[in-house]
Amino acid sequence: MSSTTRILGIEGTAWAASAALYDSESDDVYIQSDAYEPDSGGIHPREAAEHMHEAIPRVVADVLEHARETADSASEPRVTDGSDRSSSRQRDSPIDAVAFSQGPGLGPCLRIVGTAARTLSQTLSVPLVGVNHMVAHLEIGRHTAEFDSPVCLNASGANAHLLAYRNGRYRVLGETMDTGVGNAIDKFTRHVGWSHPGGPKVEQAATDGEYVDLPYVVKGMDFSFSGIMSAAKQASDDGTPLEDVCFSLQENVFAMLTEVSERALSLTGSDELVLGGGVGQNARLREMLEDMCDQRGADFHAPKPRFLRDNAGMIAVLGAKMYNAGETIALEDSRVDPNYRPDQVPVTWRSAESELVVGRGDDDTEVRGAEALVDLDPTAGRVRKRRVAKTYRHPDLDDRLRRERTTLEARLTSLARRAGVPTPVLSDVDPLEATIELEYVGDADLRDGLTRERVRAVGRHLATLHEAGFVHGDPTTRNVRVSSERTYLIDFGLGYHTDHVEDYAMDLHVFDQSLVGTADDPEPLREAVQAGYREVGRERVLERLRDVEGRGRYVDE
Repeated sequence: MSSTTRILGIEGTAWAASAALYDSESDDVYIQSDAYEPDSGGIHPREAAEHMHEAIPRVVADVLEHARETADSASEPRVTDGSDRSSSRQRDSPIDAVAFSQGPGLGPCLRIVGTAARTLSQTLSVPLVGVNHMVAHLEIGRHTAEFDSPVCLNASGANAHLLAYRNGRYRVLGETMDTGVGNAIDKFTRHVGWSHPGGPKVEQAATDGEYVDLPYVVKGMDFSFSGIMSAAKQASDDGTPLEDVCFSLQENVFAMLTEVSERALSLTGSDELVLGGGVGQNARLREMLEDMCDQRGADFHAPKPRFLRDNAGMIAVLGAKMYNAGETIALEDSRVDPNYRPDQVPVTWRSAESELVVGRGDDDTEVRGAEALVDLDPTAGRVRKRRVAKTYRHPDLDDRLRRERTTLEARLTSLARRAGVPTPVLSDVDPLEATIELEYVGDADLRDGLTRERVRAVGRHLATLHEAGFVHGDPTTRNVRVSSERTYLIDFGLGYHTDHVEDYAMDLHVFDQSLVGTADDPEPLREAVQAGYREVGRERVLERLRDVEGRGRYVDE
């Protein structure tokens, strides 16, 4: 078998008509792109499709010519036998396969790319590889960083979510609850009359701004941009200098993304973070993520800008990994999917690698969480928790969050206990110093002792909180402590009072995502938490949970 794989990749999910050649022997990626630039407003699907129809043939022809010119320096075409699942490269073909972005994205654009890929595959008699665009953003970061099992933050126009590998798939640990981060920023810039794309214009204006308060919404590892965008528009309409609004918009939005990334690192035990997506070109976002990783001793990698924005290079690189794993598809299976989620993709090209989840040692007396340093004294039955200053956040925002969350944790821990939910007994709290002292409870985190009955108990506990009129806010398998007798809820710092069914469903959704990200066999546990909730709570919350789970937030424009 040849040591070289040569893949022609085609990308066209929204605005970038792109083609690329990846040569595995040299690790060289040759990319040609032609970007759609709307005259006004955001991306218009019909205009984007028209651009794709004109541009895709040009960029593919250019890359194919490059592939033929460089074919002589590549290894001989592979010769296969019956044991090789992949098709052979024909001797007159300069490539082994055609990889294309199968989704998610704008349907009209995807269909043009799919047609081009199928045509090229048949013309050259080479197989097809269908690539998930969002997994490609992750894999190009993992490839260029040479990381093992990173958490990935995907931050692009229509997308914003956290991914980590678990049990043969990339699991969605957290995601936007409304719109993608790039689209959210574009909606603000359209409001103030700036042309697309808005991100670079906000970044430039922010260099001269000062901080003003704007909303900050994080729920576990999920997040929302609708409130902050509405507030930013209103602030602009009320006369707040645009440079101040842009500065604060960046500080809050990117701090939210950085915070949830740290929560994902804490939950999974990973010490590697990669960034993907076009918004990743923003220098302030990269600075925040690098600062956070430095503070917690993790490694951070952002690919070069040409691999951050939508590009066929990442499609070709992942296509090569999939091709070598035998993941080719027949023509009849090559239909595009505008709502193709990354957690739908079987990750066969790295299935033998180790899992992420790492528990803390029994002898540890200090634990670093996502927000705090926790000093443990099991002998005395005491825990002292200190929310450390986050140097990536603006000082005004950081001070406010640390005070508010410490106060909320103390208040809601006590309220939950009064409602009948097992929680630690509070002994002292100092909001100004962001410290809190609590009873030491349980023998381990739920993450390290998952059972159906313990998870069922969490369902009952969450229903009890909701019946009392508040949410936990961050119910993950690290924020539940367990012993042989009891299951305790801890760390209520993201909780709040509410009577909205949507908030209760989101509380359950956060816990569900943490199960998917940490359990070897999550399905029975997911059923158990709902069964426990049903014992105490209202069925309409579970109905809303199903609605939340069914929402596709991948192609919002």
